[in-house]
Amino acid sequence: MSTTDPVSVWIERERFHGDVVECLTVILRTRGCSWNRCLMCGYRRDTDPNVRTEDLKRQFEKALKRAKVIKVFTSGSFFELEKEFRDFVYDKVSEMDFEKLIVESRPEFVYKLEEDLDKIDFELEVGIGLETSDDFVREHCINKGFTFEDFKRSAKFVRSKGFRVKVYLLLKPPFLSEGEAIRDALKSVSDVRGLADVVSLNPTNVQSGTYVELLWRRRLYRPPWLWSIVEVLKRSGVEIISDPVGAGSLRGPHNCGRCDKKVSKAIREFSLYQDPSIFDLECKCFKIWEKIVELEDYSRVPLIF
Repeated sequence: MSTTDPVSVWIERERFHGDVVECLTVILRTRGCSWNRCLMCGYRRDTDPNVRTEDLKRQFEKALKRAKVIKVFTSGSFFELEKEFRDFVYDKVSEMDFEKLIVESRPEFVYKLEEDLDKIDFELEVGIGLETSDDFVREHCINKGFTFEDFKRSAKFVRSKGFRVKVYLLLKPPFLSEGEAIRDALKSVSDVRGLADVVSLNPTNVQSGTYVELLWRRRLYRPPWLWSIVEVLKRSGVEIISDPVGAGSLRGPHNCGRCDKKVSKAIREFSLYQDPSIFDLECKCFKIWEKIVELEDYSRVPLIF
């Protein structure tokens, strides 16, 4: 595990001004997130406390390929990294004629954008992991460490500088039933309307070494059904995307196994084209999902299927 090699690099498809374009996605090995307490997050496995700014520069240079959009993920907040490295990224993005840069940050760090304004001559989108607009759920089911008001202030700041905000919402944090998770996500989508330019719905997956994994091993947690993702996407009424990590596996969002591949593919296609007709899908397990959404609120124990 070298400090000069990125964790992963790949080209994927991304929405950009209504078109579908190539996007270079880069996951850098950094020192990680200073908060590092979220119950579902296992990204600490991709970090190294010995990473230096020069290491990050070498990682980034190794990852660079031609595309229209570039995403830079850091297993933490981009604006928590040294300004020297942020400036290096901005210079490379400009030199290689990327039209858009996507980064992620906790709310408290986005204000460092003020230091970087003279370097950014391309479209910038800042993803913020709000997870839910419900402060109780965010504090007690996720342990995120900030409030909805913190998010609102940071989102308004980013947009006031002429940049885009992507908000990450978590579908089915631990301790919520399937129905509660759907209702929480839909309410959160409604609450962030006007604060974010795009919503990214992230269904929970079971990552190693997390509290969620402990619950899952004891059969006290089941990742969301793919049908639940479809339900939220269909009913949101905003530009919303989802890329269900681990779809079809027991650790990731899944249905019955027979339809997982076609439903997860439809979710990704919808994320690119925003066309609800993509969800003209059928499977026998849909009725089972409907019954679980109805009954699980009363059982208070996950109905594992």
